Amino acid sequence: MTEFKPLAKFVEMNAPSGKIVWGDCKSFVLFAGPDIIEDDGMVLETALEIKKITQELSIPWILKCSFDKANRQSAKSFRGPGVRSALNSLAKIKSQVAVPLITDVHETDQISAVAEVADVIQIPAFLSRQTDLLVEAAKTQKVLHIKKGQFLAPWDMKSIAQKAVDAGNSKLLLCERGTTFGYNRLINDMTGLVEMRRLGFPVIMDCTHSTQLPGATGESSGGRRDMVFPLARAAMAVGVDGIFLETHPNPDQALCDGPTSLPLKDLKNFLQTVKKILAIH
Repeated sequence: MTEFKPLAKFVEMNAPSGKIVWGDCKSFVLFAGPDIIEDDGMVLETALEIKKITQELSIPWILKCSFDKANRQSAKSFRGPGVRSALNSLAKIKSQVAVPLITDVHETDQISAVAEVADVIQIPAFLSRQTDLLVEAAKTQKVLHIKKGQFLAPWDMKSIAQKAVDAGNSKLLLCERGTTFGYNRLINDMTGLVEMRRLGFPVIMDCTHSTQLPGATGESSGGRRDMVFPLARAAMAVGVDGIFLETHPNPDQALCDGPTSLPLKDLKNFLQTVKKILAIH
């Protein structure tokens, strides 16, 4: 019988609220926030509300927000206010809220600037096999959140993780965000969470991107927001070290990934439920 138990080696990080730990099975860590900087005010208000909820529920939280969306299907899609402006905004919001930050990188020449702001650097799923990007990010000695490509099997992450380890960084989190099933469709194999965790690294479930319908609208991705909650419950029952999700005050008006974003008003109930499931382990 497969058992969800503490890993031999934890991943740890200092935060304003205290040490954050992945892999000890005592709690799960939440990555949550808007998909991208739309405007400073919305991100700040969302972050303050998430902080209030997570403090009440005693859930370690790291603000998630992208400074640029370079992998959009259409050139017409919103990408953000510009790299430097967006990073400055994220640094300011991080300071105001007193919260650690995760954001993603797309090119090696972004890494040094991102490392000045982010506490966790994310490698996007589409770029998970980009050796130079992964190695340079590893050299920062930041915690790396590596999303499994939609085209990869769970055990394929062993070689990808090894690139970072060989570069001197074993502070790795491996993230499940769905696997390509067919045209405009992703599917989640919950056994993959077990397979990836057997590699010796904490595993995170991205329960919003997993509901994407890639390219379904013709110029952008659609999504099944109603499936975020079921996927999160299933993942927590299997056993994960963290939950990744995008949340927005008004997902239908979001400028990016609105169809998969959890409404902010539903976040507290969502977290209360998954926390109860964790307590069963």
